[in-house]
Amino acid sequence: MLRALALLTTTLFLAACLSGGQDFSPESPFAPSVDTSKDAVDPVLVGWRLMEAGEFELALQSFYRAAAEHGTTPDLLAAAGTANLGLGRLGQAEDLLRQSLDIEPNHAETWNNLGVVLMEQDKLPEAELVLKKAYALDNGESDSIRDNLRLALAKAENPAYDSEKTQEYKLVRRGSSDYLIRQTP
Repeated sequence: MLRALALLTTTLFLAACLSGGQDFSPESPFAPSVDTSKDAVDPVLVGWRLMEAGEFELALQSFYRAAAEHGTTPDLLAAAGTANLGLGRLGQAEDLLRQSLDIEPNHAETWNNLGVVLMEQDKLPEAELVLKKAYALDNGESDSIRDNLRLALAKAENPAYDSEKTQEYKLVRRGSSDYLIRQTP
């Protein structure tokens, strides 16, 4: 009986020493618990961070989640179009970017990304016009848009331009970051 009581006391003492799942140990194989007292991170911000990490599918899901919460805006349409471009879904990217421009036609960044889509589809004359519009709307301040316009002009003058080298297109985010998409051979 005394042995059982000592075992029970030791067990209870050790159980009282445990944190009860409150602290997260890096050695633990389990995920930390969710802190529901804090506000959730904006899905648009999460989407752009995923874009920076090259996780285009997850970014697209995050942008769709944001659209479900806040409604479809030109920014979200452009973001989803950019994510689709990263996934190589050029038709969907073009449709979403054009929808965004139908609602808000004065965003140079969206025009730039549409120009990149058109270059990817070898629609060089239209890509050149779209990138010229982006450059004009931006007042020539963005290096990314200027570089894409130069590439479109070079390809329009010489369709075999750099055909054996990897092309580098620069996507522009509405905000402070630039994205670089590399065309694979």
